[in-house]
Amino acid sequence: MKTWVLGSGSRGNAVLVEVDGARVLIDAGFPIRELARRLKSIDAPPTSIEAVMVTHEHTDHARSAAAGARAFGWRIYASLRTLEADPELRAAGAIAVRVGETLALSTMDLVTVPIPHDAAQPVAVVATARRSGIRAGVAYDLGHVTDATCAGLAELDLLILEANHDLDMLRAGPYPVSVADRIAGPRGHLSNAAAADLARAVVHRGLGRVVLAHLSENCNEPRLAIHAVATALARTRRGGIPVCAASQHTVTGPFLAHESLGPAPDPRQLSLDF
Repeated sequence: MKTWVLGSGSRGNAVLVEVDGARVLIDAGFPIRELARRLKSIDAPPTSIEAVMVTHEHTDHARSAAAGARAFGWRIYASLRTLEADPELRAAGAIAVRVGETLALSTMDLVTVPIPHDAAQPVAVVATARRSGIRAGVAYDLGHVTDATCAGLAELDLLILEANHDLDMLRAGPYPVSVADRIAGPRGHLSNAAAADLARAVVHRGLGRVVLAHLSENCNEPRLAIHAVATALARTRRGGIPVCAASQHTVTGPFLAHESLGPAPDPRQLSLDF
C-alpha cells in the first residue's frame, strides 16, 4: 500500500491510496484541473482512479468528484445522507454506502466510520489492502472523539489525522467569536490536543506513522501540531512514532507500510524524536 496526501486544508482535501496498482481517492476537494495536475505529478493519471469515496458534502472535500466522474469515468461513493445533501453527486450517479459496511473494490476494502461534524452524515475512511492486510485510516473534519471513532481507527498501520488548530491561536485569531466557537465545538474540528488524545487512544505496536492533516493556515503551525501529537505518542508503551504534517499546497508522500524510519519528503514533514 502506498498513500499520498494530495493536499489538505480549508482550500481542498484529497488522499490517494494505491494497492497492487489500483488507485482510490478519498475526497476530491480541489478544482478538477488542480486535482488532475497533482495526480499527474505523482504519475497517477486521473483515468487510473478506480473509485472516489467522499467523506462529506462540504466543498473542500467534494468539489470535483462529480466533474471527475464526467471527465474520467470515476465511480463515486458516499453515505446516503451525504448524497441527499449534494444534488451534484446524485446527478453524477454516485452510489450510496451504508456507514460501517465494507465496500469491496478490486484490491482493497473500504470501511466508513461515523464521525461528528456539521455535515449531513460525515465519515472517516479505513482502507485495507486485501492481500497484505495493511490498513490506512483517514479521519478529518470531526469535532470530538467518540468510542465509535476509536473503534473504527484501531489497528492501523498509517493514520492520517486532523489537527486543525491550536486553541490559543484560534481564540486570538481573525475569526469572529461565533466562528471560533463552531470550529472548536463538538461538530467542528479537532484541536492539536484533541488529535493527540485520539492518536494516543488508537496507538498500537503496528502503527508506523501519523500524518497530521487539515491544519488551519490561520490558527495553527505544523511544529505545534507535530509536537503535541508526537509528545503524546512518546509517552505510550509504543514509544516514539514518526509524526509529520501534510501541506495544503503540495503533495505529501508516498507513505509506505511500515516505513516509519524513512525520511520525510517535505520540510513541513518534520519527525520529532523524544
